[in-house]
Amino acid sequence: MGERVIIDFETTGLSAMQGDRATEVAAVVIDEAGIVGRFQSLMNGGRRIPPFVQALTGISNAMIRQAPRAEEVMRQLLDFIAGRPLVAHNAAFDHGFLGAELDRIGEACPTGLLCSMKVARRVYPEAPNHRLETLIRHVRIEATGQYHRALADAEMTALLWLRMEHKLQSDFDLPEVPLELMQRIQTAPCKALDKCVASFRRRAWPA
Repeated sequence: MGERVIIDFETTGLSAMQGDRATEVAAVVIDEAGIVGRFQSLMNGGRRIPPFVQALTGISNAMIRQAPRAEEVMRQLLDFIAGRPLVAHNAAFDHGFLGAELDRIGEACPTGLLCSMKVARRVYPEAPNHRLETLIRHVRIEATGQYHRALADAEMTALLWLRMEHKLQSDFDLPEVPLELMQRIQTAPCKALDKCVASFRRRAWPA
């Protein structure tokens, strides 16, 4: 299955298209054994953080003023990712900021981000909701740090992703859980997990 990279951004707001900027990024490498690598940095994109976002994340404007320039951090992030597949919780949000920040340094944005939230909706349909905090409590994973900080969120997403892979492998007696299967699961109808996995299994591992 190989290594996967879980990525998380903290930002000044919700929309990169409306000028919000990343304030912190973290990336966590996982393989079948667990977390095997970490990258984290605050980043200064030159945009002030609103008070309510400072309260949510604990990242202040004073911290950002002392942080490396966003362009420098994004080049370090690209080197760390090294072309490996990417996963994020609510991937559309992180993909938007990843693309916007990479565009500022003239780099193309990786495509095909996998979304742990979409997969969780199919694997854990009984969960009260599919926010990261709720899912971590639901599957009884110990929180690794403060929510809404990039490294803690990336680590907890990594642990959730591994838990979902293990659950799928056990529930469906699979030899492994390829990324292609996770891609299919995240786009399958929410009530069609069994059908999706069975179809993939017949094709990937014919009897």
